[in-house]
Amino acid sequence: MLRFFSCRKFRFCCVSCCFVWVCGYLGRMAWMLLCGNVSDVLPPIPVSGDFKMAKLLPVDSRYQFVPPHTGSLWPRLLSWLVPGHLQRTYGVQEVRVEGAERIRELQRAGHGILLTPNHCRMSDALVLQALSADLDQPFHVMASSHLFRGSRLQSFLLRRMGAFSIYREGIDRAAVEQAVSILATASRPLVIFPEGALSQANDSLNALQEGVSFIARTAAVRCRRQSEASARQIFAVPVAIRYLFDGDLEAVAEPLLSSIEQRLSWKPLTGVPLVERIVRVGGALLALKELEYLGSAQAGTLAARQQRLIDHLLVPAELEWLKSQQTGSVIARVRDLRRAILPDMIEGQLPAAEMDRRWAQLNQAELAQSLSLYPSDYVAGDPTVDRILETIERFNEHLNGTELQLGPRRAIIEVGEPIAASAQRDRSAGADPLLASIEQQLKSLLQRSSVHCRRYQPAVS
Repeated sequence: MLRFFSCRKFRFCCVSCCFVWVCGYLGRMAWMLLCGNVSDVLPPIPVSGDFKMAKLLPVDSRYQFVPPHTGSLWPRLLSWLVPGHLQRTYGVQEVRVEGAERIRELQRAGHGILLTPNHCRMSDALVLQALSADLDQPFHVMASSHLFRGSRLQSFLLRRMGAFSIYREGIDRAAVEQAVSILATASRPLVIFPEGALSQANDSLNALQEGVSFIARTAAVRCRRQSEASARQIFAVPVAIRYLFDGDLEAVAEPLLSSIEQRLSWKPLTGVPLVERIVRVGGALLALKELEYLGSAQAGTLAARQQRLIDHLLVPAELEWLKSQQTGSVIARVRDLRRAILPDMIEGQLPAAEMDRRWAQLNQAELAQSLSLYPSDYVAGDPTVDRILETIERFNEHLNGTELQLGPRRAIIEVGEPIAASAQRDRSAGADPLLASIEQQLKSLLQRSSVHCRRYQPAVS
């Protein structure tokens, strides 16, 4: 018997069975992706709109850095599934790439490449696979750690696509070191979304995070130290992603907006132009939150009311935890509050009442961040088809807690001019020069691609 278990035939049978099982497992995964049953493969990713993201944060007490897979076979295999996945899950039927030659020139010269795209939709990372395919070069992507906690399969797929984790609620030295190493060795282009969070508005950028320029400069320093004779440099390359809705706006938006109005106990305003209906619904949703937190609906412009409510939600917690009212972007303010509130919660030694109080503060911070994602006069100031649809999608997300990806859409990827990262920051400049250059180019690229957006024309009854 022992002789049988040690023989080559037995070992061959075991290896064959394992191979068949793995092939069947991967085949099932690929079939579900191709058929659009993505929920069976990738569990729903929590979004900020339902204010449940805070409930995930203490799970980070078990956070461990997830390094990227460095092979090229898996990214190439999985990239075949991306176009079908984009169509079925996100409604993106086509992706066009412009300016990829700028990256090819950097590749031929052996430079480290940091791609810095805008981040307005959950599909952005997958859309960038079209650029990867055009360059015939897999990317590494820095991704929020909560994405790797969805499931083992989701973590497996993200790693195989070249992603690695970043712990956003603290200082993740392992992630920073990984990013610097990728750039300094020029092993692959590295993708970092400099906004740090979804803007949910294609024509609006969140404030860019300084960690992006810090990583680029640190990699530039390492390149210089590794070899004084080396000509390798680190370049940041802005990449603008533009989504364009190609369907019938009235046919898609009307039923969704009517359902939102019914949730507000209104009779659907059928026949009223979409822009007017959006302004009414937006004002009503804001008034409901003002009633909840301020006791009454407020007067003033929409922008002033938003800022008043945001400060009401954040300032008391900032005074308690940060000792002063903070300035800057709402996303940065919320991030700083999380970092101050969470450590004791993670330890698990707080009384139940104190845990509930801190949960309330975190939920209010999430609401403040969600409010900040509605740019002032975004629809009324320039009523394009895409801005209207984006806003209705966000209304639905924040009211119903479900994220819709309405199509058909196409995407345009436009690569900007490479920006050399200096090993030292010019301290005499008020703003970070590298970050300012990235922001300026992203805004310029998005403005240029906005010519493809259709202007809304109310239906004639």
